Amino acid sequence: MKVVQKTQQTATEKYHSWPARLARKLVLSKMRVIAIGHLVIEDEAESFQFGQPPEQAKVCAHIKVLDGSAYVQVLLNGTIGSGEAYMQGSWTSPNLLNVIRLMVDNMDLIEDMDGRWSRLPRMALRSLHQLNSNNRKGSRRNIAAHYDLGNEFFQLFLDKTMLYSSAVFSSAQTPLYDASVHKMEHICRKLQLQPSDHLLEIGAGWGAMAIFAAKHYGCRVTTATISEKQYEYVRRWIEREGLQDKVSVLLQDYRDLRGSYDKLVSIEMVEAVGHEYHRKFFSTCSHLLKEDGLMVMQAITIQDQRYQQYRKEVDFIQRYIFPGGCLPSNQIVAHHVATATDMQIVDLEDITAHYARTIDHWRHAFLIHASKVKALGFDEQFIRMWEFYLCYCEGGFMQRVISAAQFVFAKPRFLGSF
Repeated sequence: MKVVQKTQQTATEKYHSWPARLARKLVLSKMRVIAIGHLVIEDEAESFQFGQPPEQAKVCAHIKVLDGSAYVQVLLNGTIGSGEAYMQGSWTSPNLLNVIRLMVDNMDLIEDMDGRWSRLPRMALRSLHQLNSNNRKGSRRNIAAHYDLGNEFFQLFLDKTMLYSSAVFSSAQTPLYDASVHKMEHICRKLQLQPSDHLLEIGAGWGAMAIFAAKHYGCRVTTATISEKQYEYVRRWIEREGLQDKVSVLLQDYRDLRGSYDKLVSIEMVEAVGHEYHRKFFSTCSHLLKEDGLMVMQAITIQDQRYQQYRKEVDFIQRYIFPGGCLPSNQIVAHHVATATDMQIVDLEDITAHYARTIDHWRHAFLIHASKVKALGFDEQFIRMWEFYLCYCEGGFMQRVISAAQFVFAKPRFLGSF
């Protein structure tokens, strides 16, 4: 660790309260475990350097601490505390994404930050998180907390399709809109859609997938959501397109869906199901499919080795962005498909790199339109929270601590090739 004193004042003189001085000392001592990348932490008294020399590091990050309370929050609330301190403006960075990337490259540091000192607050958070159960009532409440922020809000940073899920880019130069359309085409081909098919979509979003399938493949589509604002948006879009005879939208929980469908698609909805309902979700999907049916599921996943610990904890995303959320792992998906359904996994495509690029587009659009976000009634703390959330996810995908994939499941009498 390299230390540079910036002023005549010592840290003891600058940080008058003993909790801030103690927290500063303990937090900075934790940073000594950084082995990958180069980190500079600068406060009003001193500047500290950790990790590799900058010329050797692939990721260089810089944190400027503006208020000593940031040290206290990080010490007592770990990684969630670091996000909260950023939201409150207690620290900043010229490149927040690189801060996230460096942190996830040093998992020992994250585990230490979420260790002894933050144990009691994290226990309290786990208790609160248990209130976000994904039963029928809880699911509607959890979904509303995020998706009912307002259609106008999401329109500020999503592309014209209003797809709030990973696009699939055909090249590095592909615009986001084209990549979103390509993703829908990619999924339709995997589903082997025919005009005679009846497609069920669980998790309508803002309707792009359902309308695309009906317009370009001529099939019937039933799409379901539990977000009232999304439901109204999709209903109006169907009417504008004159597709009432082709597309039906339901304001209905997946557990209450009935019928028999040729094909089923679910795009990044399983993350909202919750650990205790994963089995029910896959079982329900299987029962809704005909015996020769196909299902495509796009999902964000977490590493198999980290899943059991992850599901017992509460992270920044679950605390502030997606209450009740729980990423599955590939192993969890395979387990429930094998034990709760008669389906088989016939294809798995990793699209993690595409998601990092997708979020990069969203993040830049969001920040460009920050003044418009404020005009909708959101404050600076909300904007900083969303900036942290988007960097948190983009950095996670870039460093592959989280992944994205498209799964294809086939029922027993599906005899086609894949």
